Amino acid sequence: MRPRQIGLLAGGLFAVAITLVGFTALVNSRQAAPGRSGTAQSGTGGASIGGPFTLTRGDGKQVTQTDFLGKPTAIFFGFTFCPEVCPTTLYELSGLIKELGPEAEKVNFAFVSVDWGRDGPKELASYTSAFDSHIQGLSGTEAEIETVTRAYRVYYKRIPVDGGDYTIDHTASVYLMDKDGNFVGTLAYGEARNTMLEKLKRLIGGA
Repeated sequence: MRPRQIGLLAGGLFAVAITLVGFTALVNSRQAAPGRSGTAQSGTGGASIGGPFTLTRGDGKQVTQTDFLGKPTAIFFGFTFCPEVCPTTLYELSGLIKELGPEAEKVNFAFVSVDWGRDGPKELASYTSAFDSHIQGLSGTEAEIETVTRAYRVYYKRIPVDGGDYTIDHTASVYLMDKDGNFVGTLAYGEARNTMLEKLKRLIGGA
C-alpha cells in the first residue's frame, strides 16, 4: 500500500472510532437516494439500477455482472484515497460480515473504485486487504467505470485540491442486489448498525 494511502487509511480508521459514536455530515460524498433526482429504482415507473459491466479483480481476473448472479450482492463505489466515507463504510461492512457468520458466504461483497486513474487491481487488492476478506476490490478503465456507474446510477466527480491533486465526490450508499441482479435497496451511510444487519439478513433470506 502506498505511503499516502496508509496515512489516509489510518486516519480513516481512526475516524471510524469517532464515527461509531455518532455519524455527522458526509465528507466528500453524496448520499444515494433511489427514486430521486440523479438516481433510479427498479419497479414500475422507475428506471432500473444495475446492468452489464466488465471489471477486474485484485488478482487480475476479469469479471462481469454474470459472475455475481446466483447470490445477492452488496456493492459499494468509492476510491482508495477516500479520507473517511470509504474506510468507514468498509470497516462497518466488515463488522456486519463478522456478525453474519457463515451466512456471509451467501452474499457477494464488492468495492468498485471510481478512481480509474490511480486505482488498479494491485492497489485495490492492497487496500481491501485491510478489511474483511469477503470484500473484493474491483477496478476498471475509464470506459469500464463509466459503464458500471451509469448502470448503477452512481454519482462521482473529481474535485481539484491544492497541489494539482484531486479528491472524488461520490455516492455513499451500498447497493443491495438480489440473486438475479435486481436492485432491492441500500445501506445508507450513517444508518443504524442493527438496521443494516437486518437488511442483509432479509437479503439473504430472499435469495
